[in-house]
Amino acid sequence: MSIGSYSELKSSIANFLARGDLTEQIPMFIQLAEGRMSRELETREQEKRSTATLTSGDEYIALPTDLREVREVKLNTDPVQVLTYYSPSSLDTSYASSGGGRPEGFSIVGKEMKIRPVPDDAYTMEIVYIGSLESISDTATPTLFLRSPDLYLYGALAEAYAYLLDEARASQYDAKFTRGMEEVKIDEQRAHYGSSSLQIQSIYSRQNAVAEN
Repeated sequence: MSIGSYSELKSSIANFLARGDLTEQIPMFIQLAEGRMSRELETREQEKRSTATLTSGDEYIALPTDLREVREVKLNTDPVQVLTYYSPSSLDTSYASSGGGRPEGFSIVGKEMKIRPVPDDAYTMEIVYIGSLESISDTATPTLFLRSPDLYLYGALAEAYAYLLDEARASQYDAKFTRGMEEVKIDEQRAHYGSSSLQIQSIYSRQNAVAEN
């Protein structure tokens, strides 16, 4: 049986489980798998752009609700002004004056972005960021699902067997799920950087370095 839609995914999960009493829980298993994928992956479809018009005299602006990692912040001026990231304290130290001007730096404070110098005009700002994966549903079919339906299947089965307290099968499918995500990461790196000999530190290499430290 092919897996090309949300309905077919749910049917495949039910077939693997060979149980008729988990129909209502299957969407939850899928959602839990999606949550893990959204946290661990940084796919092309998670790269998003958001634009906003700054308010003169206001140094704060709300962040996109699904933001996980900021890639770039810039003002769509001529020429384009790319903003530099600072820690909150460094931003205040570097731009101690409350006077206005064209923003040059930013920091993240809770659910907001803090910008300095304080905008002196209604600049258009663009944020390039990594957001959450689109959730699969009867009306939405994410690109990742079309490319890797097995990832959704194995992830949901790992969650299902964890729910059933079957540690052996949960571990079995979690291993398949984890291996699938590693393969997706390799595929994404190839898409971003190609297969040339140029050595570029990928987003996943950065994550691993942070984890090891």
